[in-house]
Amino acid sequence: MVEPADKDAVLLADALEDDVRPDDRIDDERHDEENRLKPEYVSAVREALEEGEKGAVYDLVEPLHPADIADLLELLDRDEREQLATAITDLMTVDVIAELNDFVRGEMMTALPAQAVALIAQQLETDDAVQLLEDLDEEDQKAIIANLQPETQVVVNSALSYPEETAGRLMNRHVMAVPEHLTVGDLIDYLRENGDFTHDFHEVFVIDAAHHPVGSCALNWILTAPRWVRLTDIMKRDQTLIPVTMDQEEVALMFQKYALISAAVVDESGRLVGQMTVDDVVHIISEEAGEDALLMSGAGDGDINEPIREAYSSRVRWLVANLGTAVVASGIIALFGAAIEELVALAVLMPIVASIGGNAGTQTMAVSVRAIATNQLTRSNTKRILWREMRVAMLNGVTVAVLIGIAAGLLFSPMMGAVIAAAMVINIAVAGLAGVLVPVIFERLGQDPAVASSVFVTMITDSMGFFAFLGLAVASGLASL
Repeated sequence: MVEPADKDAVLLADALEDDVRPDDRIDDERHDEENRLKPEYVSAVREALEEGEKGAVYDLVEPLHPADIADLLELLDRDEREQLATAITDLMTVDVIAELNDFVRGEMMTALPAQAVALIAQQLETDDAVQLLEDLDEEDQKAIIANLQPETQVVVNSALSYPEETAGRLMNRHVMAVPEHLTVGDLIDYLRENGDFTHDFHEVFVIDAAHHPVGSCALNWILTAPRWVRLTDIMKRDQTLIPVTMDQEEVALMFQKYALISAAVVDESGRLVGQMTVDDVVHIISEEAGEDALLMSGAGDGDINEPIREAYSSRVRWLVANLGTAVVASGIIALFGAAIEELVALAVLMPIVASIGGNAGTQTMAVSVRAIATNQLTRSNTKRILWREMRVAMLNGVTVAVLIGIAAGLLFSPMMGAVIAAAMVINIAVAGLAGVLVPVIFERLGQDPAVASSVFVTMITDSMGFFAFLGLAVASGLASL
């Protein structure tokens, strides 16, 4: 943990104790969406930072919402971020820290002493505090946790003991749970007497003596039921319980499938240990969607704030793999070198076959990867989905083959038109097959189907496109080996 060079960083952390929420004092006019973070505004902030005018910087940033302050920090260079943070100490609330990009937040946390980071973590929701700490080095984690309050230490250590991207890491441990013997009146009285809650909740979980959830009551049920009614008489007994080890993608699917607002999280023994809420799931869905899109392109985390070395490492290995698959396609072309020299039209037309096949394969692969991620494509319906995509591929292939066949026939010869049309049908059919089978095989092998599917699908469609087109040209007598 690097100590700050001056006291401003410590003042930044100390200011978090007051946690003055800027969104409580922003009026609609100053919070106008159209005027935030425009290039001229960011330039004005940069100029004020360069001139060392902290007062001017503060006046410029003070009207912003915490999420916009986080965006502003991400738009600046690393040195400028540190200057900005020290110029707006009391505006750097936990709401801003929670909204920061993972890489930017990591940089800022590394620049603060363990005591300051612990102060920030202490004021965050449990899931946000865990997210703040999980990307730091183990040594830094231990130093920060040692400065937390004892009860927070227990909660954070418990969360970090679960695998990353599971419900145990993401859940909020602040849960409104009451024993099953209470009446509606008892519960309302309890809520009124203990109204200083540190978290929002949408339903009350009813638990038995062993702390197992036996039902839940929505707040509107509680407010409209007579006081004398027992909670067990109005609660919903059919619950969607989330195991602590469930992957976040599965959690998001459950919320989507069952239209949940919140759900109880239980440990291995079935005891209530936390809850997941819809706002957590929105973040998960956004994160997973972006992650899958980037993985399909081999771009790693794909974050513009990611360190250059990490970005290079995550991308170059797939480029090297793609180089290897491209060599395979080139090898097939080399086998028909004499035929290409004999008939230049083959060189003109063969990229079309490979390109259309590649696009068709990418379409099918995207559908398959999404279907696997949403549990629409499973072992029970793989054959049906494969047959469906093959039929779609054949229809597409025939349509495109007719168009390119007529064009090639008019430009070159009827036989050339027939050859490229047949090659197009074959390649698009293979693309449909590969677009389903490659992601399915990766999923069966326990690998993320979004990671490497595109590399192998492209190799298959390119290689088969060249082989089918050039092979048919030789077989038809248009050219010879």
